[in-house]
Amino acid sequence: MSTWKKIAIGAAVMVVVVAIIGFTVYQSKKNLTTVETAKTQLKDLASVVSASGEVKPKTYVNIGANAFGKIIKLYVKEGDHVKKGQMLAQLENVQSSADVNATKASLDAAATDAIAADAAMRTSLADLNRAKSDYERAKLDWERAQGLYKAALIAKSEYDANNAAWATADAGLAQAQARVAQAKAQKDSADKHISQIRANLTRAADVLEKTTYQAPYDGTITNLPVREGETVVIGIQNSPGSTLMTLADMSVITAEVRVDETDIVNVKLGQPAEVTIDAIPKKVFKAVVTEIGDNAIVRSTGVSQQTSASQEAKDFKVVVTLNEPPQNLRPGLSATAKITTASRSNVLSIPIQALAVRRQDDLKPVGKSSGSVQAASPLDAASKNTKEEIQGVFVIRNKKVEFAPVETGVAGTTDIEVLKGLKEGDEIVTGSYKVLRTIKPGTSVKVDNSAPKKDESS
Repeated sequence: MSTWKKIAIGAAVMVVVVAIIGFTVYQSKKNLTTVETAKTQLKDLASVVSASGEVKPKTYVNIGANAFGKIIKLYVKEGDHVKKGQMLAQLENVQSSADVNATKASLDAAATDAIAADAAMRTSLADLNRAKSDYERAKLDWERAQGLYKAALIAKSEYDANNAAWATADAGLAQAQARVAQAKAQKDSADKHISQIRANLTRAADVLEKTTYQAPYDGTITNLPVREGETVVIGIQNSPGSTLMTLADMSVITAEVRVDETDIVNVKLGQPAEVTIDAIPKKVFKAVVTEIGDNAIVRSTGVSQQTSASQEAKDFKVVVTLNEPPQNLRPGLSATAKITTASRSNVLSIPIQALAVRRQDDLKPVGKSSGSVQAASPLDAASKNTKEEIQGVFVIRNKKVEFAPVETGVAGTTDIEVLKGLKEGDEIVTGSYKVLRTIKPGTSVKVDNSAPKKDESS
C-alpha cells in the first residue's frame, strides 16, 4: 500500500473519531440543565420588620375651648416655645368677671348677716340667763310666802303677789328659751347662706378662669388654627368644640408606624429600630420600640376595628421612640422604621431564593420508577402522605442535584438561617426561578455563575 493511501486512511479514521467524540459531548451537554449556585456560609443575620408612619411627639395636648366667647388676645404664635404656666390666650370675660364680683359682694353681705345673727344669739343667751335668775328668785319668794301665809304672818294680798311674780318669771323663762332657739336657727341659716354663696363664687370663679388659658407644661406650639376676634364654642354631646392650639413636648419624639398583621407577632417592646425621615434624607436615627397597639386598624380606612369582622388587610400601631432626635423635627413628617425583631451571629445561612417547596411524590429521582427521600433527607423519615409539602434546597453532588429538606430560623433581608439539613460549604442551586420551580432530584446540571442573576416571572 502506498504511503498516501495510508495517510488518507489515518485521516479518515481521525475524522470519524473526532466526530464520535463531538457527538457524544453534544449529546451530554444537550441533557444538562444550567443552574446558578452559591455555597452555604456563616453570616450574621438580622430579621427586620419595616413599617411606615409619621413623626409624633410622645406628649402633646389639643387645648380646646372651655367656654363660649370671643378671643380678645393671643399671646403666642405657631412655633413658639412656652414654659409651664405661661399665658397662651384670653377670651372675653366681662360677664364672668361681673358675676364673680357680684357673688363676692353677696358673700360679704351674708358674712355681715351671720355676724348679726351671732350677736343676736349671744343677746338671747344673756336674756335666758337673766330669766333663769328671775325664775329662781321668784320661786324662792313664792315658797317662803306659802309657809308664812300658813302661819298667818303675811296678808293674803302679799301671798297672791308672790304667786303672780313666780308665774311671771316662769313665762319670762319660756320666752327667753324661745328667743334663744330662734336666734340659733337664724345663725344656722346665715351660715348655710354663706356656704351657698361660696359655692356660687366657686362656680363663677371657675367660669372666669376658663376664659384664660395657660401652658400645662413646657413645650412648643405646633398648631394654632384660630385668630384674635374669632368666637370659640365648647363641645356639646357628640359635637366637638373649638380647638385653640396644640402644645407638644418636643423633648421626646416618637415615630408612630403601622406594622402588617403578619409581622406584629414578632415585634416586642424594647427591640431596637432604625428610623429614616423623608425630610432628612441620608440620615438614620436609632430608636427603640416603646408601645405596641392591641387593636387592629383597617388599612383601607385607617379606623380601629373593635368588634365588627372584616376580611380587609389590617395593621397594628407601633410606637418607636427616637434616642437622639434632632431639634428641627416637626410633627407629621413621614417616617419609616426598620425594627430588628431577631438577630443571630455567625450562623449557617443560604440565600432566601434557594428555598423550594416540593410534595413527597414530586421527589422521585429522574430516571427511576420509584424514589426515596430518605437518602437526601437528613431530617425525618419519609412521610406516608405523598401530598405533604416539604421545604428544602437542591444540593449539587457529583454534578447532579439532590433535594435536601432543611429547617430554617431567622430570615434576614437576602439570607436565611439554616438550623438543620446542610453543612458549611455545601453548593446549592439558587437560580434561576424557572429552574428552581421545575428541576427534579437526579437532574444533571451545569453551573454557570458568570451571567448576572435575573428574576423570571412564572
